[in-house]
Amino acid sequence: MKTVILCGGRGTRLGEHGENVPKALIPIGGYPIIWHLLKTYSSHGINSFVLCLGFLGEQIERYLSECAEVRSGEWSIQFVETGLDTNTGGRLFRVRDHLKDDETFCVTYGDGLSDVNISKSLEFYHQTGCVGMLTAVHPLSPFGVLNISPGSRVTSFQEKPVMRDWINGGYFVFNQSIFGYLDDNCILEREPLERLAESGELAAYQHDGFWKCMDTYKDNIEFNQLWNEGHARWKVW
Repeated sequence: MKTVILCGGRGTRLGEHGENVPKALIPIGGYPIIWHLLKTYSSHGINSFVLCLGFLGEQIERYLSECAEVRSGEWSIQFVETGLDTNTGGRLFRVRDHLKDDETFCVTYGDGLSDVNISKSLEFYHQTGCVGMLTAVHPLSPFGVLNISPGSRVTSFQEKPVMRDWINGGYFVFNQSIFGYLDDNCILEREPLERLAESGELAAYQHDGFWKCMDTYKDNIEFNQLWNEGHARWKVW
């Protein structure tokens, strides 16, 4: 079984930190975020990967080609150039020939880490019989929250609490039928997933544990703080 990693985008909201280094290589605890992601899947026995490259993709290929897990044969990685500004669905569509021997496969973004139990999510996916599955997560609020009494008095503060709403956290599973919903430059999260949802072919694996994406430089700082303080909950290996 393979995992496709969408790691071709630009880290525009990382400021100068995303101009010369692809987001997938931004370090957490001395290792790039994509290494943490590969370790996560590998801990569940998935060691074959297809990387959808784009912006500064040669840097990603150079780094991973020399990492110990690839040189030892633990990981098998196919590096595929999928275009500089191709959308997410288009990137997945462009690697379909690399997945033709896999009835089902995983797909994820190259900038999000979680302690989701991938093995259990795969069991759930096969039980649903759906074309696709995403992992639904509760994000942290980007703001502190006030609790206000009926008398308009502030009674307490909550510093960036976990939101009650569910969002798409990535960590997808698809079967080959997904390619009938894609084209060369579609946005995966729009029409393809919307059509799957409308037809009852998109399941949600609800994960109540840790999930965080690296969208800004502040997120990178927070990831490193968690790692340095021994609170890296995504470290399941």
